[in-house]
Amino acid sequence: MPFATINRIRINYRVQGSGPPLLMFAPGGFGSVMSRWTAAGGKREWQEMDALATLSRHFTTIAYDRREAGQSGGRVEPLTWDLYVEEAKGLLDLAGAPQALILGSCMGAALALAFAVRHPAACKGLYLHWPVGGYRWMMKGHLFFRRHIEFVRANGFEAVVKRAPQGKSFWDDPEIGPWGPPTIVDPEFAAHFAQLDLAHYIGICERSRDALFNDTMPSGASGAELMEIRVPAFIQSGNDASHAHSAACALKELMLQAELWNVLPPHQNGRNTLEQILAFSKRIEKSA
Repeated sequence: MPFATINRIRINYRVQGSGPPLLMFAPGGFGSVMSRWTAAGGKREWQEMDALATLSRHFTTIAYDRREAGQSGGRVEPLTWDLYVEEAKGLLDLAGAPQALILGSCMGAALALAFAVRHPAACKGLYLHWPVGGYRWMMKGHLFFRRHIEFVRANGFEAVVKRAPQGKSFWDDPEIGPWGPPTIVDPEFAAHFAQLDLAHYIGICERSRDALFNDTMPSGASGAELMEIRVPAFIQSGNDASHAHSAACALKELMLQAELWNVLPPHQNGRNTLEQILAFSKRIEKSA
């Protein structure tokens, strides 16, 4: 698989298929990797659909392992939505696509919103699958950062490097934190990580937590930013602790060109989700 260096970070990506460009922000929280779109590594609709292969028959798909996930690298710095979308915009440019339909699932839906705020001209439409948000999502983020900080304080950075290959992602094993995964694939990063100053690092963790989990609104954009989005959007709601239905309803309320599908889990599946994606894409192409 190819790699691209964007914002000085090595990003594992794949461009395949033919048709209109589709930029894909994978689900999985902090474990946002391309395999989440496959029958082997996906869940629910994406597993049933074998999404990456299936969508590549209709679109030119642009998928990637997000920074600090999978085979992509990382950098220890305060994480923000601004930072997260830099790699995505770089990959869109690399693919030679001035505009794309944006598909974001789970925390990937938050990135899709952030991308629309920062790069509206590059967005033909937003398909927001199971957007994250709500009180329980916010508290999960705070809890996981607290567990990581406590683990580093008690055991040191070397313990994170040693444990990371077992946990794989921050969302699978909170103790390894957001920067555990790149220590698995990049020995130079691992060596640097092990020598960090503890107090400075904890400050970075706290700033990242407060930027990404700052309130109970849908993640990725503020209420004021959502009201300024003029991109057509289709919302497919989840209905659990991380993907609160209230978050989907808030998006529908605040985004002027958003429609909310009135089908909730468990009545969503690979077949009807694919139908909705293709129908939404066709409506956008027709209106354009």
